[in-house]
Amino acid sequence: MKIANPTETALDLAELELLFDIARTFDKYVELQAALGPLLSLLELRAGLTRGMVTLLDRSTGLLKIEEACGLTYEEKQRGIYRLGEGLVGRVFESGQTIIVPDLSKESRFLNRAKNRTRADMVGLSYYCVPIRSGGGVIGTLSAERRIQDMAPETQIVRDRTFLEKISSIMADSAKLRQRIVDERFRSVQREEAEIRRDNIEGGRIANGSKIIGTSSALRDMYELLCQVATSNATVLLTGESGTGKELVADEIHRLSKRGGELVKINCAALPESIIESELFGHEKGAFTGAISQRKGRFELAHRGTLFLDEIGEVSPQTQVKLLRVLQERELERVGGATTIKVDVRLIAATNRNLEEAVKEGRFREDLYYRLNVFPVRVPSLRERKSDITLLADYFTEKYAKRNNKTISRISTSAIELLARYSWPGNVRELENCIERAVILSSDSVIHAYNLPPSLQSAVSTKTEPTTTLSAALSRLEKELIEEALTLSEGNMALAARRLGITERQIGLRVHHYGINFHRYRPT
Repeated sequence: MKIANPTETALDLAELELLFDIARTFDKYVELQAALGPLLSLLELRAGLTRGMVTLLDRSTGLLKIEEACGLTYEEKQRGIYRLGEGLVGRVFESGQTIIVPDLSKESRFLNRAKNRTRADMVGLSYYCVPIRSGGGVIGTLSAERRIQDMAPETQIVRDRTFLEKISSIMADSAKLRQRIVDERFRSVQREEAEIRRDNIEGGRIANGSKIIGTSSALRDMYELLCQVATSNATVLLTGESGTGKELVADEIHRLSKRGGELVKINCAALPESIIESELFGHEKGAFTGAISQRKGRFELAHRGTLFLDEIGEVSPQTQVKLLRVLQERELERVGGATTIKVDVRLIAATNRNLEEAVKEGRFREDLYYRLNVFPVRVPSLRERKSDITLLADYFTEKYAKRNNKTISRISTSAIELLARYSWPGNVRELENCIERAVILSSDSVIHAYNLPPSLQSAVSTKTEPTTTLSAALSRLEKELIEEALTLSEGNMALAARRLGITERQIGLRVHHYGINFHRYRPT
């Protein structure tokens, strides 16, 4: 029976306690790199292993980088890179095998000379470098030195090698766990982003947090321009037909910008010439009749923010001159005041007029036009966004159903076809008004074609042949009722016939007569 050596037993206990403390050190820090400094300090203070160094694989370059090393400065660590097979560290990383230098070999003497050691210092010195394995591969190395003193060198070397390999195993497990956490966080973020994208698509939003609804290519092209200009301070000129949503586009530019101030809006066409100057630049007390107190203008209110000037083409020549000065100098005087006020304002202007033609006709100042036209953005008309009509109609239906305390479950097929055929000269604003009217008129939780305004159902607006006979009108109504019944029955001919109070043979003949494809009403 072998009797345990008290000295070895004490060393084993001390080693177990140290391994336990090292494991707790890795648990204490969130980042692996943060735990490496305390680890090397424990090795030096409690295990006598000095000049510790940890290298980890940089997956982007395929090189080993020094993550932590005793006695090296930050700059030296940054420069510390090992290639495959380069030096002891590179050879351990390449082979995956522990290398020990217990004697004064040529390479060991080179390492010691590099560290400015004398020959006397090198007596009884051992150098260890062990691989850190994870997932069947090597992800780094752990190295340290020891002076052989009390125990026989062979015994000490074996113990040190086993001890360092245990530590490298703990490090590998810790790295694997942290990588798993990072991967799970990444997948979680991807899932959240996918859910946001899905919600945006289902809600028709062009981007997360945006109020702009639509997925058409014309709208996406415009939105790409918005994203490019939003983060700058450049003046933006929004052009396009009336009712296209230029004010909403201005909201989006301000939302995407980095400006901390408010978005201040003013409709230049809605204000009479006598007060527009006061609204823009403010006035002092007593500046004119009715000016009973000092008042800040929209430019001052928009300081460090954004000022949106809608219908800029309606501004008078006198106001154009003063606007030009503010844009050039970023300073103004209130009406009736003499103090110059500096303002930091990002300007967004909008118009449905052709300003180039207005410049040629002398109705708009050329220099002001070029000041405003720094970054022009054309807002597409609804005719160019045919694929967005259904999305917008659904949005407005939900909006006005809530506002009028009504339940609207859907828009009928015939109504959607009518909306899609219409030319929409009033653009999104006209569509919104039509849907609001239809929601109010709906009596069965469905928006039907006959709930829409007469202008949508005219021959000119829908580009359909005029109904001149009773027979043609009845045929069109019959076809619409059959299509509605097929929609409700999801293409089931028998169920649709029962809804209409006719036989299956009768509905079959009518479906054939009108050329209705009942298969498209069936769920996919």
